[in-house]
Amino acid sequence: MNQKRLLKYILVAMITGILVGWACHSTLSTAQTTDIAGYFKIATDVFLRLIKMIIAPLVFATIVSGLISMGKSSSLGSITLKAMGWFIGASFISLLLGMGLANYFQPGAGMNLSVPKEVVDVGVSASSLSLQTFITHIFPRSFAEAMANNEILQILVFSIFFGSALAYVQHQTGATVIGKIIDELCRVMFRITDYVMAAAPIAVFAAIASAIAVQGPKLILDYSIFIGQFYIGLLILWAILMSFGYIFLRKDIFRLVRAVREPTMLAFATASSESAYPKTMEALNKFGVPKRVTSFVLPLGYSFNLDGSMMYMAFAVLFIAQAYNIDLSFTQQVLILLTLMITSKGIAGVSRASIVVIASTLAMFQLPEAGILLILAIDQFLDMGRTATNVIGNSIATAVIARTEGDKYDVEETETDQVAVDSIVPVSRLADNT
Repeated sequence: MNQKRLLKYILVAMITGILVGWACHSTLSTAQTTDIAGYFKIATDVFLRLIKMIIAPLVFATIVSGLISMGKSSSLGSITLKAMGWFIGASFISLLLGMGLANYFQPGAGMNLSVPKEVVDVGVSASSLSLQTFITHIFPRSFAEAMANNEILQILVFSIFFGSALAYVQHQTGATVIGKIIDELCRVMFRITDYVMAAAPIAVFAAIASAIAVQGPKLILDYSIFIGQFYIGLLILWAILMSFGYIFLRKDIFRLVRAVREPTMLAFATASSESAYPKTMEALNKFGVPKRVTSFVLPLGYSFNLDGSMMYMAFAVLFIAQAYNIDLSFTQQVLILLTLMITSKGIAGVSRASIVVIASTLAMFQLPEAGILLILAIDQFLDMGRTATNVIGNSIATAVIARTEGDKYDVEETETDQVAVDSIVPVSRLADNT
């Protein structure tokens, strides 16, 4: 579904859900609103099952395909090491900021939602998690078992082994049938994800109507506070990223921000990395970053350097726990941070990837999966900010790495040496990696 059309449908669903839920809360008895909320729950449960359905094959296909692409690249080496070092550091800072702000603001406190009776069996409980069990649980006993149980970390580990081996084989013998099948699987899973997200307006309506029918319009105030606090966090993250960029780029950091102004606004307006990617490539080229750096680092960043999305995922997981009055210890929060650091790298290039990662993290730590619907209702507004932040973060990372490689920027922005972006990375591979 077209992103703008989906946004309109979600907005209509939100307003309709608020009105229907408010009417039910005001005119019906508690027992009646509970019954109606149960009917709404059918739609939300179906949507949750569809989200869980796509997680395992999506992770496997995207990770393996990404490793194959990296294995065929001639730009590995110092640029890769610098890029991955920056990406890991930026991801850690983003996650830490999200968790710190969630603990400080306590955005979900006071919602006092009841925990659903259904308990998801993920093979390990949050209370029993320790560093030892966390590490051993990462490695699968069986790939089939990991796929059946939606064990994201275990699927990720197998995918890394499989993708690395397949990249080696293709380097030795050329393109393989398996490699082509994996690429086709990616395209199929992207399309299935589009189908699933087309049902988002229905799920949004049901989720909001159900919540407001039971809790009342007080939830609207809680959402507005949540959105405001999240955007405060994004502004802080922008300041941090630009500060680190200033260390390497000096005053050029401000020229860079001006150069990527158009793709950033495009990303914000459409909440789509797909629409912003070609313009970002063009802007970096005008800024003076060599094509050999841009064509490798920027696509890599779209997979491993989603700063806004990282902060959002940490913020959202803690918000959901707080909304259900679930107290997470310091150890559990550290394990969640480590989990998000790893699992978030497996779903890049996927529409509403953050929602998929959050859903898998909730299941892993036995937090209520229904909590995903709390943020799904306003996800479009959050998606706009985090997608724009992803563009800024990847632009700064690409420019910094080019500077550390000894490349000098041309102070005068020109229209020459345009990048044929479509020939570098298929846009279909960047279907919206937020």
